[in-house]
Amino acid sequence: MSTSTRVFVGRLAELAVFDPLGDPVGRVRDVVVTFSAQRTRPRVIGLVVEVPGRRRVFVPMTRVTSVDGGQVITTGLVNMRRFEQRPNETLVLAELIERRVTVRDESGEVVEATVEDIGLEQNHARSWSVTRAFVRRASARGSLSRLGRRRGETFVVPVEDVKGLRDSADVQSAARLLEHYEDLRPADLAEAIHDLPAKRRAEVAAALADDQLADVLEELPEEEQVEIIAGLGNDRIADVLEAMEPDDAADLLAELPTARQEELLQLMEPDEAADLRRLLTYDENTAGGLMTTEPVILGPDASIAEALAVVRRQELSTTMACTVFVCRPPLETPTGKFLGMVHIQRLLREPPHASIGTILDKDVEPVTTDATTGQVTRLLATYDLVALPVVDENGLLVGAVTVDDVLDHLLPDDWREDRHEVTTSSHEVIPHG
Repeated sequence: MSTSTRVFVGRLAELAVFDPLGDPVGRVRDVVVTFSAQRTRPRVIGLVVEVPGRRRVFVPMTRVTSVDGGQVITTGLVNMRRFEQRPNETLVLAELIERRVTVRDESGEVVEATVEDIGLEQNHARSWSVTRAFVRRASARGSLSRLGRRRGETFVVPVEDVKGLRDSADVQSAARLLEHYEDLRPADLAEAIHDLPAKRRAEVAAALADDQLADVLEELPEEEQVEIIAGLGNDRIADVLEAMEPDDAADLLAELPTARQEELLQLMEPDEAADLRRLLTYDENTAGGLMTTEPVILGPDASIAEALAVVRRQELSTTMACTVFVCRPPLETPTGKFLGMVHIQRLLREPPHASIGTILDKDVEPVTTDATTGQVTRLLATYDLVALPVVDENGLLVGAVTVDDVLDHLLPDDWREDRHEVTTSSHEVIPHG
């Protein structure tokens, strides 16, 4: 490596990381720095690298041998345990980009500006530090022009001339951070949010749309769900609960005191609240406690073409879209008499004009709300089902249990922490830091 290497984080992010043999390790997602009263320049201690399986791990800068040619080369010694940010650590992309600061410009005048990028440099001793900031001068006329372009002059300044970079009072907007996550699936976005400090996690959650936040909450452990909604207003919480799958929303409410549950239920639409109240009455180890109250339900006279149009809806999960439950009206849980179900493969094999009532699968007996988790699991496995109907004592459909609901229940409480286990292959496990 050359005696001095310079790079901006904006160019470093997303670069592929390789070991000395040229085998891929992962991709850079962020840069970790620390501030110190004894140092005028923040020290760069490592990279957050996403390895196969969407796991984010820490790679110390001492293990980076080259940053050149659009790639990062490491020694191959990588700690495969998931990165956990420490209190004294700052993530450049997640926390510093778009932070409001004051800087000294070329004329020597102190002006307000926004951080657009951070420059890093390796010195002769092979240690890395933050040396420069690419900033945009604040505009009195607003941050965007009529054409959507950012206003204000841009320039590069030494980090010593930047004031407020370390301050926590004026931080990067959550919306800007979410730009880095916009292509992630809900489960991966949930993991990225999980890795943030608690305060930052709350800010990002507040910036998400209701349906996005609902999807993310469904992928987080209950204690983190409770922590996040604690920072939201009651009306917002009620809207998010309505956007969640009923079984997941009920599980979240079950973590709250009874009085708090009722307070939030009172703010929800009556029909939505009624479903959750019903789910809260069931034991969590029964079909009633596992089921969702919003499966795909149609009457027997509906055509196959209509059924296919319904299961194509984008908002349906994969497991929900696999099965249509056929009932007498009313067609909302609790429905009229349950008649049977139709699997999507059968729908694809039949003429579109035929009615679904003529191709019912009646071989699978529905379970009642008090069926145990073991009974539900055995039925799903025995008949190779993705979903199982749940009825009340009168044979009315009240919900459906899907295979993912059962897996979520059977896995250990901390399964989300270890869901991206990867083999270390040739990468030796070393301590973080």
